Amino acid sequence: MVENETLFHKIVDGRIPSTKVYEDDYIYAFKDINPVAPFHCLIIPKIMSGLSGLDKATDDHEAILGKMMVAASKIAKEQNITNGFRTVINTGEDGGQTVSYIHMHMIAGKPLGWPPG
Repeated sequence: MVENETLFHKIVDGRIPSTKVYEDDYIYAFKDINPVAPFHCLIIPKIMSGLSGLDKATDDHEAILGKMMVAASKIAKEQNITNGFRTVINTGEDGGQTVSYIHMHMIAGKPLGWPPG
């Protein structure tokens, strides 16, 4: 068991089921259970490495954060998302983060307004 284990730890190790969208050696992406658009997935690193939120990022996290971004591009291609998408990383309570495990929302399939929220 991991200290400060979250829902996402349990999803990564298969104890909680999820609908996989993408997976490689470093990244796991799955459909959001409360989608805000026709396509909405969460992209997470398989190993959190202390990265509970973007505010905890250090130089040591540079590679995994890059892999999360590249995964979004791969997912867009695989899902035939050709008209654009939005990526969102909520950070901290005021930023709307509800799970203390770095994760990126990928939202697509409809026009998305600005400002969000």
